[in-house]
Amino acid sequence: MDANLSIAVGSDHAGFEYKELLKDFLGKANIKDFGTHSADSADYPDFAHPVASAVESGEFTFGILVCGSANGVAITANKHQGIRAAICWTEELAELARKHNNANVLCIPARFISTDLAKAITTKFLNTEFEGGRHANRVDKISC
Repeated sequence: MDANLSIAVGSDHAGFEYKELLKDFLGKANIKDFGTHSADSADYPDFAHPVASAVESGEFTFGILVCGSANGVAITANKHQGIRAAICWTEELAELARKHNNANVLCIPARFISTDLAKAITTKFLNTEFEGGRHANRVDKISC
């Protein structure tokens, strides 16, 4: 991965293994792990809020959140203004989330995809640019 990327990562217990795998996969990128730091039961908002805040503040370009279904982390992250968290379970969804929605937080459902697919989705998400244009008008209407 690009060493210039800055990525905030977090997970609950269900996503812990995938988060650790993705940290290794991302290699030289600037990564900060907001937890959890074990597979012991943990509450996803405790990790989703700090990741979303770090992206919202501009400290990090992207966030990656992992939980069992990805629903909990996505709902939590999307409470933050300026966050566009997308649940992605295919590469095409990751590409469209970036191209059309300028998503800045990738939410991965660990219980429903393979580790290889999680890596492919992450790669597609991080390497896809926002198209802007007509999509920018729509994205600008998201914040309340």
